[in-house]
Amino acid sequence: MKRFLALAMSCALMVSALAGCGNSSSGGSNSSGGSTSGDKVVKIGVFEPASGDSASGGKKEMLGMQFANSETPTVTVGGEEYKVELVYADNGSSTDKAPTAASQLVSEGVALVLGSYGSGVSMAAGPIFGNAGIPAIGVTCTNPNVTAGNDYYFRICFVDSFQAPLLASFSQEKLQAQTAYCLGEMGNEYDQGLITYFEQAFTAAGGTVIKDTFPTNNSDFNSYLNKAKAEGADVIFTPVSIAYATQIITQAASLGLDIPFVGSDTLDDNMVLEAAKGTDIQLYVSTFYQEGGNPTFDKSVKEYINTASGALEANGGNDTVAAVTAMGYDAYYVALEAIKKADSVDPAAIKAALWDVEYDGVSGHIAFDDTNGDAVRDTAYIKHSTNDGAWELETQQTVAK
Repeated sequence: MKRFLALAMSCALMVSALAGCGNSSSGGSNSSGGSTSGDKVVKIGVFEPASGDSASGGKKEMLGMQFANSETPTVTVGGEEYKVELVYADNGSSTDKAPTAASQLVSEGVALVLGSYGSGVSMAAGPIFGNAGIPAIGVTCTNPNVTAGNDYYFRICFVDSFQAPLLASFSQEKLQAQTAYCLGEMGNEYDQGLITYFEQAFTAAGGTVIKDTFPTNNSDFNSYLNKAKAEGADVIFTPVSIAYATQIITQAASLGLDIPFVGSDTLDDNMVLEAAKGTDIQLYVSTFYQEGGNPTFDKSVKEYINTASGALEANGGNDTVAAVTAMGYDAYYVALEAIKKADSVDPAAIKAALWDVEYDGVSGHIAFDDTNGDAVRDTAYIKHSTNDGAWELETQQTVAK
């Protein structure tokens, strides 16, 4: 039904789409760069956390978009060249702040939005983008509810109903786990959604699950980790934010815990790697991309990280290529493909065109399903920490649809 309505809308817009935006100028202090008066500009909103618990991931995701924008700063629409301007709004890693950030992008007149790192903030902003008629492309927001019931939210990543069962299977087959201890933040939809999917898959295969939640802003995880040990857990599944993950890993190392950790895509971060560095912690994570998957991209983005102002700091102080950076890069080019397919900078025309966009990115082939606008993906990377500051590919796991 969504696809049918989109096609009908695209026909209605055929005549008027190009007239929607005309000439535009740069959008003020939140815009990337300026524009000369008379330049044609299409604005892409960047809805990401630059502060809060998820800032590390948000900054790395933005790096991919910024690098892509530096590579391809224009797009041709209606036979004319438009400058692509990135307009930023910090959602603060908070569902309370996300609506304000989303409203800011709407007021800036963006044609579409990229983001966010973090499912909760994406869900909080979704109705605002939808009510404004502005399509959004989720980059690494994996909770199924981001797109469910929202005609305007698409995404290029796999979803948690795929990711968690894959990790449950990996835990039982690779780690021979029979009992899993699951730990997440209380009230966090991302954490709790993943734990629910993990539990369903793990118990269906004959395993036992023990679950705990910790309050927001908790900093002492010793009691939870000691409980996991006392209960005889064979694996700890903790799909938490980067900030919590670094604390959990550090404290587990201090306790000398020898239970393997399995984490979701949020733990694929060099700050988490740093926490595991020099320890005996066994850490496995699922993710969207592994450095080495596209050597040409890796080489060029590393050069960007090491030379662009502020990029090295945003990447955590080294040039490790994060999966979210590759995904941000791909999301930017998917946005350009939608603009070109629409041959318009009108948000409604771009939204109608998105359903049929296909793009071969550095993270793999990207296309959207006909139901929710979710990515058609059946593969994830699982990698482990080498405990010397690097990730090593464990397996590339595929689940038949």
